[in-house]
Amino acid sequence: MIRKLDDENLMHAFPEVAFSEDYIIATYQAKVKTRDIEKLALAIADEQTTGTWIKVGADSNDKKRKFGAKVVSIYEVPDTAADYMSDEPPIYIIQIAYPITNFGTSIPMLLTTLFGNISASGMIKFIDCAFPKKYIEQFQGPKFGVQGLRDILDVPDRPLLNAMIKPNIGWNPDEGAELFYKATKGGVDIIKDDELMPANESHCPLEERVRKFMAMEKRVFEETGEHSLYAVNITDSIEKIKENAYKAIEYGTNCLMLNTYTAGFGALKMLADDPNINVPILAHVDFAGAYCASTYTGMAAQLLIGKIVRLAGGDFQINGHPWGKFPIANKLFYRSFKFFTQPWWNIKPMMYAASGGTTQLVVKNCIDAVGTDIILAAGGGVHGHPDGSEAGAKSMRQAIDAALQGVNLFEYAKTHKELERMIELLGPDAKKNFDLMN
Repeated sequence: MIRKLDDENLMHAFPEVAFSEDYIIATYQAKVKTRDIEKLALAIADEQTTGTWIKVGADSNDKKRKFGAKVVSIYEVPDTAADYMSDEPPIYIIQIAYPITNFGTSIPMLLTTLFGNISASGMIKFIDCAFPKKYIEQFQGPKFGVQGLRDILDVPDRPLLNAMIKPNIGWNPDEGAELFYKATKGGVDIIKDDELMPANESHCPLEERVRKFMAMEKRVFEETGEHSLYAVNITDSIEKIKENAYKAIEYGTNCLMLNTYTAGFGALKMLADDPNINVPILAHVDFAGAYCASTYTGMAAQLLIGKIVRLAGGDFQINGHPWGKFPIANKLFYRSFKFFTQPWWNIKPMMYAASGGTTQLVVKNCIDAVGTDIILAAGGGVHGHPDGSEAGAKSMRQAIDAALQGVNLFEYAKTHKELERMIELLGPDAKKNFDLMN
């Protein structure tokens, strides 16, 4: 058989050539023993576009030219040479370019194309994706983002304070409204439903809780001059999500929450792109660990929770930090924050809500790590105060003030009773309160 160079090069390109020809470039990590990494990379490119394990009659070079992916880079770590003596294979970094025409602006189809079937291989991790400007410009991204949230709340510079209603579930609208009132009067900027609170069930109907919560928002503003947001959970079966959003806004809410990783990225984009939904959207992170907890499979967390959710239109998103009950690595905290906020053409920065055991003891850690454009999301740290939710909120605001003023937390507590009481309850060791494995 005659091998033509042009036919063989249909599935190869340099990264810069791929960009200029309207491709996006996906980067994968593969930890695998193979005698032919080129063959594996070409198989991935084929599997995710026009090919399969055997040549089929309807396939053609014309189809490959228009719809086929191209292998643009293969790296080995380390870059093995004649002196490589280990029996362990290197880790391979593979970059493949996919034609934008294959999936358009559908995020479900984007993810299906870039990582669909090959995600089941058990040997590949999707670690990044580079988009050309002309592709990103087709997306709106967050309507509000960091600055928009600050403008709504009239909080120009300090970290925002979020509290979720606790307990997670089981309270009725009257109980929730009382907690809302106390927490926001104490200084909470954003109240959210717990992700376990259904959108509209008989034990806590959507209309009743939204109307009662927003009545408390108005009352607190009249008493303190500070506004607050209520991120009501509208997560539901797919056909009800937009209906829930419209109803919640009709009932008076000024913020929505979607359990994005179970409802779907397409559902988030649907809400964010809707001109009738002109309130911020909180993208909740629950279930993300099912995608990105592994070192060698799944997706890189910063790609999933940073780029993809930001592209879909989340204004802010709950995520972990290194000092809570589900601690994440410092590097992941920092990298994820950067993926939330670094410049990305027309896409606004998304605000990072540090959550999962955020207490007064770790406020300074979070601010020192990533700055003040952050939300400190504290449930137990507010509602678990021995003197109640209002005192808990005040103690969190006092911890923020101490950090911003550069005053030692324990010294500051000596003249701020709410903070002092909470520190007495927690003790000086932030980690000991979250010993969940023993």
